[in-house]
Amino acid sequence: MDKSADAPCNRLYIEDKKFMYNGVHVFLSGGNLPWINYAHDFGDGQWVRVRDQVSEQMRLLHDAGGNSMRLWIHIQGETTPAFNEAGYVTAMDRLGTFLSDFKDMLNLAQRHSWPAGRTHSRPRQASELPGRCADPSGQAGQRSPGSRGLGHHQRARGNDHSCEVEPGTLLRHSRPHLLGDGLGWQEILLQGDTTGISIFPCSFINWQADAIKSADPAALVTVGVFKPNSCTDSFWLVNHYSDTCLVAAGGRPLGTLDFYEYHSYSWDGIFDGVAVFRHSAPDYKMNKPILVGEFWEKEGGGLTITEMFEYVYRGLYAGAWSWDLVKFGESQRRGVDHIRHFTGNGTIPIHLPREGEVWGELENIRNELEITGDGLENIWDELENTEELENTGDVLENNGGELENTADKLENIRNKLENVTDELESTGEHDG
Repeated sequence: MDKSADAPCNRLYIEDKKFMYNGVHVFLSGGNLPWINYAHDFGDGQWVRVRDQVSEQMRLLHDAGGNSMRLWIHIQGETTPAFNEAGYVTAMDRLGTFLSDFKDMLNLAQRHSWPAGRTHSRPRQASELPGRCADPSGQAGQRSPGSRGLGHHQRARGNDHSCEVEPGTLLRHSRPHLLGDGLGWQEILLQGDTTGISIFPCSFINWQADAIKSADPAALVTVGVFKPNSCTDSFWLVNHYSDTCLVAAGGRPLGTLDFYEYHSYSWDGIFDGVAVFRHSAPDYKMNKPILVGEFWEKEGGGLTITEMFEYVYRGLYAGAWSWDLVKFGESQRRGVDHIRHFTGNGTIPIHLPREGEVWGELENIRNELEITGDGLENIWDELENTEELENTGDVLENNGGELENTADKLENIRNKLENVTDELESTGEHDG
Protein backbone atom coordinates (compact mmCIF):
# COMPACT_ATOMS: atom_id res chain seq x y z
CA MET A 1 0.00 0.00 0.00
CA ASP A 2 1.30 3.42 -0.93
CA LYS A 3 1.97 5.68 2.04
CA SER A 4 2.68 8.91 0.20
CA ALA A 5 -0.44 10.65 1.49
CA ASP A 6 0.31 9.88 5.12
CA ALA A 7 4.08 10.33 5.07
CA PRO A 8 5.41 13.20 7.22
CA CYS A 9 7.98 15.53 5.74
CA ASN A 10 11.49 14.05 5.72
CA ARG A 11 10.29 10.45 6.06
CA LEU A 12 10.85 7.64 3.61
CA TYR A 13 7.59 6.43 2.07
CA ILE A 14 6.39 4.10 -0.68
CA GLU A 15 4.73 5.05 -3.94
CA ASP A 16 4.15 2.75 -6.92
CA LYS A 17 6.40 0.03 -5.44
CA LYS A 18 9.28 2.50 -5.00
CA PHE A 19 10.94 4.10 -2.01
CA MET A 20 10.38 7.84 -2.12
CA TYR A 21 11.89 10.72 -0.16
CA ASN A 22 10.48 14.23 -0.51
CA GLY A 23 9.03 13.31 -3.90
CA VAL A 24 12.20 11.68 -5.24
CA HIS A 25 12.59 7.98 -6.08
CA VAL A 26 15.52 6.60 -4.05
CA PHE A 27 17.40 3.31 -4.10
CA LEU A 28 18.56 2.15 -0.67
CA SER A 29 22.23 1.21 -0.87
CA GLY A 30 24.33 0.06 2.07
CA GLY A 31 25.11 -2.91 4.23
CA ASN A 32 24.39 -4.86 7.39
CA LEU A 33 25.97 -3.77 10.64
CA PRO A 34 24.60 -6.74 12.55
CA TRP A 35 26.42 -6.05 15.81
CA ILE A 36 29.69 -4.99 17.37
CA ASN A 37 29.21 -7.21 20.43
CA TYR A 38 26.61 -9.86 19.68
CA ALA A 39 23.36 -9.01 21.52
CA HIS A 40 25.19 -6.46 23.73
CA ASP A 41 25.01 -3.21 21.75
CA PHE A 42 21.82 -1.50 23.00
CA GLY A 43 20.15 -1.02 26.36
CA ASP A 44 21.33 -1.57 29.93
CA GLY A 45 24.17 0.93 29.49
CA GLN A 46 25.86 -1.16 26.78
CA TRP A 47 25.76 1.42 23.98
CA VAL A 48 28.56 3.58 25.37
CA ARG A 49 31.06 0.75 24.82
CA VAL A 50 30.32 0.38 21.10
CA ARG A 51 29.25 3.89 20.11
CA ASP A 52 32.57 4.98 18.62
CA GLN A 53 32.88 1.80 16.56
CA VAL A 54 29.35 2.17 15.18
CA SER A 55 30.04 5.82 14.35
CA GLU A 56 33.18 4.84 12.45
CA GLN A 57 31.29 2.20 10.47
CA MET A 58 28.70 4.82 9.55
CA ARG A 59 31.41 7.22 8.43
CA LEU A 60 33.09 4.60 6.26
CA LEU A 61 29.80 3.59 4.65
CA HIS A 62 28.84 7.21 4.03
CA ASP A 63 32.22 7.94 2.44
CA ALA A 64 31.70 4.94 0.14
CA GLY A 65 28.40 6.41 -1.08
CA GLY A 66 25.98 4.40 1.06
CA ASN A 67 22.69 5.93 2.13
CA SER A 68 21.31 3.37 4.59
CA MET A 69 22.24 0.63 7.04
CA ARG A 70 20.52 -2.42 8.49
CA LEU A 71 21.43 -3.19 12.08
CA TRP A 72 20.20 -5.69 14.63
CA ILE A 73 18.68 -4.77 17.98
CA HIS A 74 17.32 -7.52 20.24
CA ILE A 75 18.94 -10.47 18.40
CA GLN A 76 17.58 -13.51 20.31
CA GLY A 77 16.62 -11.73 23.51
CA GLU A 78 19.88 -12.38 25.32
CA THR A 79 20.02 -8.95 27.00
CA THR A 80 17.05 -6.99 25.65
CA PRO A 81 14.14 -6.58 25.92
CA ALA A 82 13.36 -7.21 29.61
CA PHE A 83 11.21 -10.26 30.41
CA ASN A 84 9.28 -11.18 33.54
CA GLU A 85 9.22 -14.63 35.13
CA ALA A 86 6.29 -15.66 32.93
CA GLY A 87 8.32 -14.90 29.82
CA TYR A 88 6.50 -11.73 28.78
CA VAL A 89 8.21 -8.50 27.83
CA THR A 90 7.93 -5.78 30.47
CA ALA A 91 10.27 -3.06 29.16
CA MET A 92 12.74 -2.26 26.39
CA ASP A 93 15.58 -3.04 28.81
CA ARG A 94 16.14 -3.42 32.55
CA LEU A 95 18.10 -0.23 33.29
CA GLY A 96 16.07 2.13 31.12
CA THR A 97 18.81 3.33 28.74
CA PHE A 98 17.50 1.68 25.56
CA LEU A 99 15.60 4.62 24.07
CA SER A 100 18.35 7.14 24.75
CA ASP A 101 20.89 4.67 23.31
CA PHE A 102 18.85 4.18 20.19
CA LYS A 103 18.12 7.87 19.68
CA ASP A 104 21.83 8.58 19.97
CA MET A 105 22.51 5.98 17.28
CA LEU A 106 19.94 7.66 15.03
CA ASN A 107 21.56 11.03 15.69
CA LEU A 108 24.86 9.57 14.50
CA ALA A 109 23.12 8.46 11.31
CA GLN A 110 21.77 11.99 10.84
CA ARG A 111 25.28 13.38 10.87
CA HIS A 112 25.98 11.24 7.82
CA SER A 113 22.67 12.26 6.19
CA TRP A 114 21.21 8.79 5.82
CA PRO A 115 18.60 6.54 7.43
CA ALA A 116 18.96 3.31 9.37
CA GLY A 117 16.75 0.24 9.20
CA ARG A 118 16.42 -1.76 12.40
CA THR A 119 16.09 -5.52 12.73
CA HIS A 120 14.43 -6.42 16.00
CA SER A 121 15.07 -10.13 16.47
CA ARG A 122 16.11 -13.47 15.05
CA PRO A 123 14.45 -16.39 16.86
CA ARG A 124 16.62 -19.45 17.42
CA GLN A 125 13.63 -21.64 16.69
CA ALA A 126 9.92 -21.14 16.25
CA SER A 127 9.05 -23.15 19.35
CA GLU A 128 10.65 -20.59 21.67
CA LEU A 129 8.50 -17.70 20.47
CA PRO A 130 5.18 -18.50 22.19
CA GLY A 131 6.65 -18.58 25.70
CA ARG A 132 8.19 -15.18 25.20
CA CYS A 133 5.70 -13.23 23.18
CA ALA A 134 2.37 -15.00 22.89
CA ASP A 135 0.50 -12.33 24.88
CA PRO A 136 -0.28 -9.30 22.68
CA SER A 137 0.20 -7.15 25.77
CA GLY A 138 3.74 -8.52 25.97
CA GLN A 139 6.39 -7.90 23.34
CA ALA A 140 3.89 -6.66 20.78
CA GLY A 141 2.90 -4.05 23.30
CA GLN A 142 6.52 -3.10 23.81
CA ARG A 143 6.81 -2.06 20.18
CA SER A 144 4.42 0.80 20.90
CA PRO A 145 6.51 2.46 23.64
CA GLY A 146 9.59 1.98 21.49
CA SER A 147 7.98 3.51 18.43
CA ARG A 148 6.34 6.28 20.45
CA GLY A 149 9.63 6.99 22.19
CA LEU A 150 11.36 7.43 18.85
CA GLY A 151 8.48 9.55 17.56
CA HIS A 152 8.86 10.73 13.97
CA HIS A 153 12.63 10.65 14.18
CA GLN A 154 13.69 11.36 10.63
CA ARG A 155 16.49 8.80 10.71
CA ALA A 156 14.24 5.89 11.73
CA ARG A 157 13.24 4.72 8.27
CA GLY A 158 12.18 1.10 8.54
CA ASN A 159 11.49 -1.74 10.92
CA ASP A 160 12.81 -5.16 9.91
CA HIS A 161 10.67 -7.07 12.35
CA SER A 162 12.44 -10.45 12.32
CA CYS A 163 15.09 -12.30 10.38
CA GLU A 164 14.51 -15.62 8.62
CA VAL A 165 11.63 -17.10 10.60
CA GLU A 166 10.30 -19.15 7.68
CA PRO A 167 9.70 -22.47 9.46
CA GLY A 168 7.14 -20.96 11.77
CA THR A 169 5.36 -18.79 9.24
CA LEU A 170 3.83 -21.75 7.45
CA LEU A 171 0.07 -21.86 7.59
CA ARG A 172 -1.49 -25.27 7.91
CA HIS A 173 -2.69 -25.41 4.31
CA SER A 174 0.64 -24.45 2.77
CA ARG A 175 3.51 -25.74 4.91
CA PRO A 176 4.56 -28.50 2.44
CA HIS A 177 5.85 -25.83 0.03
CA LEU A 178 9.07 -25.32 1.99
CA LEU A 179 9.84 -28.85 3.16
CA GLY A 180 13.16 -30.01 1.77
CA ASP A 181 13.90 -26.55 0.46
CA GLY A 182 17.10 -25.73 2.27
CA LEU A 183 15.83 -24.70 5.69
CA GLY A 184 18.79 -26.52 7.16
CA TRP A 185 18.99 -26.24 10.94
CA GLN A 186 15.33 -25.25 11.18
CA GLU A 187 13.82 -27.96 8.99
CA ILE A 188 13.69 -30.49 11.83
CA LEU A 189 10.87 -28.40 13.31
CA LEU A 190 8.66 -29.20 10.35
CA GLN A 191 8.86 -32.98 10.63
CA GLY A 192 5.67 -34.56 11.88
CA ASP A 193 2.74 -32.60 13.34
CA THR A 194 3.53 -28.89 13.50
CA THR A 195 -0.01 -27.60 13.98
CA GLY A 196 0.90 -26.36 17.44
CA ILE A 197 3.38 -23.79 16.11
CA SER A 198 2.55 -23.37 12.45
CA ILE A 199 0.29 -20.34 12.70
CA PHE A 200 1.85 -18.55 15.66
CA PRO A 201 4.70 -16.57 14.07
CA CYS A 202 2.31 -15.22 11.44
CA SER A 203 0.10 -13.85 14.20
CA PHE A 204 3.20 -12.66 16.07
CA ILE A 205 4.38 -10.67 13.04
CA ASN A 206 0.84 -9.38 12.53
CA TRP A 207 0.66 -8.13 16.14
CA GLN A 208 4.09 -6.56 15.99
CA ALA A 209 3.45 -4.71 12.73
CA ASP A 210 0.10 -3.52 14.06
CA ALA A 211 1.69 -2.19 17.25
CA ILE A 212 4.39 -0.31 15.35
CA LYS A 213 1.94 1.27 12.90
CA SER A 214 -0.56 2.14 15.61
CA ALA A 215 2.17 4.17 17.32
CA ASP A 216 3.68 5.53 14.10
CA PRO A 217 1.37 5.25 11.06
CA ALA A 218 4.14 6.31 8.65
CA ALA A 219 6.55 3.58 9.79
CA LEU A 220 7.63 1.01 7.19
CA VAL A 221 7.73 -2.63 8.32
CA THR A 222 9.21 -5.75 6.73
CA VAL A 223 10.55 -9.21 7.56
CA GLY A 224 13.82 -10.59 6.19
CA VAL A 225 13.28 -13.97 4.48
CA PHE A 226 16.04 -16.51 3.97
CA LYS A 227 15.26 -16.65 0.24
CA PRO A 228 12.33 -15.70 -2.01
CA ASN A 229 10.74 -19.16 -1.91
CA SER A 230 8.57 -18.32 1.11
CA CYS A 231 7.63 -14.84 -0.08
CA THR A 232 6.21 -15.01 -3.60
CA ASP A 233 3.22 -16.52 -5.35
CA SER A 234 5.23 -16.92 -8.55
CA PHE A 235 7.00 -20.15 -9.56
CA TRP A 236 4.11 -22.22 -8.07
CA LEU A 237 5.04 -20.99 -4.59
CA VAL A 238 3.07 -19.37 -1.76
CA ASN A 239 3.64 -15.93 -0.24
CA HIS A 240 3.37 -16.62 3.49
CA TYR A 241 3.86 -12.91 4.24
CA SER A 242 0.98 -11.56 2.16
CA ASP A 243 -1.53 -9.22 3.78
CA THR A 244 -4.12 -12.00 3.56
CA CYS A 245 -1.98 -14.56 5.44
CA LEU A 246 -0.83 -12.19 8.16
CA VAL A 247 -4.24 -10.70 8.90
CA ALA A 248 -5.89 -14.12 8.79
CA ALA A 249 -3.37 -15.37 11.35
CA GLY A 250 -3.41 -12.44 13.77
CA GLY A 251 -6.63 -10.63 13.06
CA ARG A 252 -5.17 -7.11 13.12
CA PRO A 253 -5.75 -5.12 9.90
CA LEU A 254 -2.74 -2.83 10.36
CA GLY A 255 -0.41 -5.78 10.87
CA THR A 256 0.95 -6.08 7.34
CA LEU A 257 4.31 -5.55 5.65
CA ASP A 258 5.10 -2.47 3.57
CA PHE A 259 7.92 -3.96 1.53
CA TYR A 260 9.51 -7.37 1.13
CA GLU A 261 13.10 -8.25 1.96
CA TYR A 262 14.83 -11.20 0.26
CA HIS A 263 18.15 -12.75 1.25
CA SER A 264 20.23 -14.58 -1.33
CA TYR A 265 23.20 -16.95 -0.88
CA SER A 266 24.49 -19.58 -3.26
CA TRP A 267 25.10 -23.19 -2.24
CA ASP A 268 28.20 -24.95 -3.58
CA GLY A 269 28.66 -22.02 -5.90
CA ILE A 270 25.18 -22.22 -7.43
CA PHE A 271 22.06 -20.12 -6.87
CA ASP A 272 18.76 -22.01 -6.89
CA GLY A 273 16.18 -21.31 -9.57
CA VAL A 274 14.20 -18.79 -7.51
CA ALA A 275 17.17 -16.78 -6.17
CA VAL A 276 17.47 -13.02 -6.54
CA PHE A 277 20.53 -13.36 -8.77
CA ARG A 278 18.57 -15.46 -11.26
CA HIS A 279 15.73 -12.97 -11.66
CA SER A 280 14.73 -9.32 -11.76
CA ALA A 281 12.23 -7.96 -9.27
CA PRO A 282 9.22 -7.98 -11.65
CA ASP A 283 9.60 -11.76 -12.07
CA TYR A 284 8.22 -12.27 -8.54
CA LYS A 285 5.02 -10.34 -9.41
CA MET A 286 4.87 -8.71 -5.97
CA ASN A 287 2.64 -5.72 -5.20
CA LYS A 288 5.24 -4.07 -2.95
CA PRO A 289 8.92 -3.08 -3.24
CA ILE A 290 11.52 -5.84 -2.88
CA LEU A 291 14.78 -5.00 -1.11
CA VAL A 292 17.69 -7.47 -1.14
CA GLY A 293 18.69 -7.43 2.52
CA GLU A 294 21.54 -9.97 2.67
CA PHE A 295 24.11 -11.23 0.16
CA TRP A 296 27.88 -11.43 -0.10
CA GLU A 297 30.65 -12.33 -2.48
CA LYS A 298 31.70 -15.40 -0.48
CA GLU A 299 28.46 -17.16 -1.41
CA GLY A 300 27.75 -15.15 -4.51
CA GLY A 301 27.64 -17.85 -7.16
CA GLY A 302 30.92 -16.66 -8.67
CA LEU A 303 29.85 -13.00 -8.91
CA THR A 304 32.06 -10.24 -7.54
CA ILE A 305 30.60 -7.85 -4.97
CA THR A 306 30.46 -5.05 -7.55
CA GLU A 307 28.61 -7.31 -9.97
CA MET A 308 26.14 -8.23 -7.24
CA PHE A 309 25.36 -4.63 -6.32
CA GLU A 310 24.96 -3.72 -9.97
CA TYR A 311 22.71 -6.73 -10.59
CA VAL A 312 20.39 -5.71 -7.78
CA TYR A 313 20.22 -2.11 -8.99
CA ARG A 314 19.71 -3.00 -12.66
CA GLY A 315 17.22 -5.72 -11.70
CA LEU A 316 14.72 -3.10 -10.46
CA TYR A 317 14.93 -4.12 -6.82
CA ALA A 318 14.33 -1.34 -4.30
CA GLY A 319 17.60 -1.60 -2.41
CA ALA A 320 20.74 -3.59 -1.59
CA TRP A 321 22.21 -4.30 1.89
CA SER A 322 25.17 -6.67 1.74
CA TRP A 323 26.59 -8.85 4.57
CA ASP A 324 28.43 -7.70 6.63
CA LEU A 325 30.21 -4.41 7.30
CA VAL A 326 32.11 -5.46 10.41
CA LYS A 327 33.88 -8.58 9.13
CA PHE A 328 33.90 -7.84 5.41
CA GLY A 329 33.56 -4.07 5.32
CA GLU A 330 36.14 -3.37 2.64
CA SER A 331 34.42 -5.73 0.21
CA GLN A 332 30.94 -4.41 0.96
CA ARG A 333 31.97 -0.78 0.62
CA ARG A 334 33.57 -1.56 -2.74
CA GLY A 335 30.16 -2.71 -3.99
CA VAL A 336 28.41 0.34 -2.52
CA ASP A 337 30.92 2.67 -4.15
CA HIS A 338 30.44 0.96 -7.52
CA ILE A 339 26.80 2.02 -7.84
CA ARG A 340 26.86 5.35 -5.97
CA HIS A 341 26.30 7.41 -9.13
CA PHE A 342 23.91 5.02 -10.89
CA THR A 343 20.61 6.39 -12.21
CA GLY A 344 17.58 4.82 -13.79
CA ASN A 345 16.33 2.88 -10.75
CA GLY A 346 16.33 5.64 -8.18
CA THR A 347 18.87 8.11 -6.89
CA ILE A 348 21.25 7.04 -4.13
CA PRO A 349 22.40 10.29 -2.46
CA ILE A 350 19.86 11.35 0.20
CA HIS A 351 19.87 14.75 1.86
CA LEU A 352 18.46 15.01 5.41
CA PRO A 353 17.80 18.45 6.93
CA ARG A 354 20.60 19.68 9.15
CA GLU A 355 20.32 21.83 12.26
CA GLY A 356 20.39 25.16 10.40
CA GLU A 357 17.48 24.11 8.21
CA VAL A 358 15.45 23.12 11.26
CA TRP A 359 15.96 26.53 12.83
CA GLY A 360 15.01 28.13 9.52
CA GLU A 361 11.71 26.25 9.62
CA LEU A 362 11.15 27.54 13.16
CA GLU A 363 11.67 31.11 11.92
CA ASN A 364 9.05 30.56 9.22
CA ILE A 365 6.63 29.25 11.84
CA ARG A 366 7.29 32.32 14.03
CA ASN A 367 6.42 34.58 11.09
CA GLU A 368 3.21 32.65 10.45
CA LEU A 369 2.24 33.04 14.11
CA GLU A 370 2.81 36.80 13.93
CA ILE A 371 0.57 37.12 10.87
CA THR A 372 -2.11 34.95 12.45
CA GLY A 373 -1.88 36.97 15.65
CA ASP A 374 -2.44 40.20 13.71
CA GLY A 375 -5.64 38.76 12.26
CA LEU A 376 -6.94 37.79 15.70
CA GLU A 377 -6.06 41.23 17.06
CA ASN A 378 -8.09 42.91 14.32
CA ILE A 379 -11.13 40.81 15.22
CA TRP A 380 -10.70 41.64 18.90
CA ASP A 381 -10.49 45.36 18.10
CA GLU A 382 -13.83 45.16 16.28
CA LEU A 383 -15.41 43.43 19.29
CA GLU A 384 -14.05 46.10 21.67
CA ASN A 385 -15.43 48.88 19.45
CA THR A 386 -18.91 47.35 19.38
CA GLU A 387 -21.15 49.54 21.55
CA GLU A 388 -24.18 47.31 21.75
CA LEU A 389 -24.17 43.64 22.77
CA GLU A 390 -26.51 42.59 19.95
CA ASN A 391 -24.01 43.87 17.42
CA THR A 392 -21.38 41.50 18.79
CA GLY A 393 -23.09 38.58 17.08
CA ASP A 394 -22.98 40.41 13.76
CA VAL A 395 -19.26 41.09 14.20
CA LEU A 396 -18.57 37.45 15.03
CA GLU A 397 -20.70 36.30 12.10
CA ASN A 398 -18.95 38.69 9.74
CA ASN A 399 -15.59 37.40 10.92
CA GLY A 400 -16.62 33.75 11.09
CA GLY A 401 -14.74 32.86 7.94
CA GLU A 402 -11.62 34.59 9.22
CA LEU A 403 -11.88 32.77 12.54
CA GLU A 404 -12.20 29.44 10.75
CA ASN A 405 -9.20 30.25 8.60
CA THR A 406 -7.27 31.27 11.70
CA ALA A 407 -8.15 27.99 13.39
CA ASP A 408 -6.92 26.10 10.33
CA LYS A 409 -3.70 28.12 10.32
CA LEU A 410 -3.12 27.43 14.00
CA GLU A 411 -3.70 23.70 13.43
CA ASN A 412 -1.17 23.69 10.56
CA ILE A 413 1.31 25.60 12.70
CA ARG A 414 0.80 23.13 15.55
CA ASN A 415 1.56 20.22 13.22
CA LYS A 416 4.68 21.96 11.94
CA LEU A 417 5.83 22.64 15.48
CA GLU A 418 5.37 18.97 16.37
CA ASN A 419 7.49 17.89 13.39
CA VAL A 420 10.21 20.44 14.15
CA THR A 421 10.17 19.50 17.84
CA ASP A 422 10.67 15.85 16.88
CA GLU A 423 13.61 16.84 14.67
CA LEU A 424 15.17 18.97 17.42
CA GLU A 425 14.74 16.20 19.97
CA SER A 426 16.29 13.70 17.58
CA THR A 427 19.37 15.88 17.08
CA GLY A 428 19.65 16.63 20.77
CA GLU A 429 19.63 20.41 20.10
CA HIS A 430 17.45 22.03 22.77
CA ASP A 431 19.35 25.30 23.28
CA GLY A 432 18.61 28.71 21.79
